[in-house]
Amino acid sequence: MQLNSRIDLMNWLTGQGLTGLPEPELLRGFCERCCAEGLDLSRGLVVIDTLHPIYEGRAFRWSDVPTNESDVVEYGSTAEGDAAKNWRRSVFFHLLEHGEDEMLIDLAGHEKLNFSQIGDLAEKGHRHFLAFVHRFGETGALGQMDCLYSYWTTRRDSGFTEGELAALRDLIPVLGLAIKSAQQVDIARTLGRVYLGRDASEQVLRGRISRGVTERINAVLWYSDLRGSTGISESIGPDEIIPFLNDYAQAVIDAIHDAGGDVLKLIGDGVLAMFTGEDMMASRRAALRAERLFRKNVVALNARRTADGRPVTSAYIGLHVGEVFYGNIGSEDRLDFTVVGPTVNEVSRIASMSRSVDRELLASAEFYMGLDATGRRYLVSTGRYALRGIGRAQDLYTLDPDIDTSEPVTGSYERYLAG
Repeated sequence: MQLNSRIDLMNWLTGQGLTGLPEPELLRGFCERCCAEGLDLSRGLVVIDTLHPIYEGRAFRWSDVPTNESDVVEYGSTAEGDAAKNWRRSVFFHLLEHGEDEMLIDLAGHEKLNFSQIGDLAEKGHRHFLAFVHRFGETGALGQMDCLYSYWTTRRDSGFTEGELAALRDLIPVLGLAIKSAQQVDIARTLGRVYLGRDASEQVLRGRISRGVTERINAVLWYSDLRGSTGISESIGPDEIIPFLNDYAQAVIDAIHDAGGDVLKLIGDGVLAMFTGEDMMASRRAALRAERLFRKNVVALNARRTADGRPVTSAYIGLHVGEVFYGNIGSEDRLDFTVVGPTVNEVSRIASMSRSVDRELLASAEFYMGLDATGRRYLVSTGRYALRGIGRAQDLYTLDPDIDTSEPVTGSYERYLAG
């Protein structure tokens, strides 16, 4: 590849990296342009670790022939099991262990080597294999994202030429920088969603990070906390407390997300969430749908935990509707993007009252009155209560017990929630 062609490709990679072209498209565009300039690539693989609560990293693949492989693979931990064995047999692990940056392998002699994937590549007609490890500096690493790994193959019988090897040594770092940039954006979005919630994360990433910048919104608020969690935590071993909390948090959060809500805050075993939209009646129905999904999640979870001999529980849920301030609250260097206002205090008190009156769901009069006539049929009054710290008493409502005891009512209610 001529110098001008290399410069053109570097410029393309830089431009596309700045515009945020997705990683698979970056890799495909890079490989196709290399081939067009006579650098006869047959396969390319780029691997980079990330910062994610589930995945250890991602791999991006390109091939010169159609395959059933996905362009993107998200992989879990390589610290144990078969994944660890495969990693330790990889060329990349060998390079790291020996402090080397690249390795060129003639696949015609792959039988002499004990590296994973080499034999499969040879059987598919690839002739030369070139692997790189590009290490990041200490300030350029994020968690386990401290290297870019890649390999490249050609089917040409004579393999890569010295000029092609030199071109790849020049070009791959630029490709790696573009992919690393895209991954850093993805990490920022992932951390935002995980720690702030989906909507709050989008607000922050769009630039709403100034202290005191809030907006008044109408929202359906959800507050839930676990039944008897203190007693259960005291009765189980310390190493069981976090799995216990995680199991039930997963059941709550999955239900809220599946119903279209946003989780704003985890407070011990409590969850604060909101449902918003132009149609507040639809938001109320979404909150009821989340409650129903949560109960189903708990049935499955409790069956699994009971089979394992682990303690089980459920949760008290309070639902309320009103105006809240939504935005950044805190100090100059430590902010929380959340909701505040009397409505937030009231929904937590309603959830607490659920415990006092032994009802798994309590909804405020504001929530009840905003439902349509059909929806109001499924809620019944539990009486009028003075909530702690709230100046006025109010009527509270719970689900009609017939929903769980009468099949016709159950079916009717679930059709209403799905509507």
